[in-house]
Amino acid sequence: MARTTSPLSAEALERLAQRRARAKMGWYAHASVYLLVNLLLVTLSASSGRHWAVFPALGWGLGLLVHGVSVFLLASGSDLHERLVQAERNRLVAQDRRS
Repeated sequence: MARTTSPLSAEALERLAQRRARAKMGWYAHASVYLLVNLLLVTLSASSGRHWAVFPALGWGLGLLVHGVSVFLLASGSDLHERLVQAERNRLVAQDRRS
C-alpha cells in the first residue's frame, strides 16, 4: 500500500527544523576545527622545511566532504533524497502486489 505524505504538524515541523539546524551547526563546527588544526599543521610542517601537512588535510578533508554531503544533500530534504525514498516506496508497493 502506497503511503501518501501528509502535511507536517507544527510540532513535527519544529522538531525537523531543529534537527536539521543542529546537523548544519555540527558541520560548521567540524569545518572550523578542520581549518584551525590544519593551519597549525601547515605552520608546523613549513617550519620543519617539509610539507607533510597535506596528507592529514586531504584525509580529514575527505571526511569533512562526506559529512557535508550527508548534512546538506541527503538529510536536508533534497530532491535526491526524496527521489530515493519514492523509488523505495515504489519497489515495496510492487513487491507487495506480487506477493
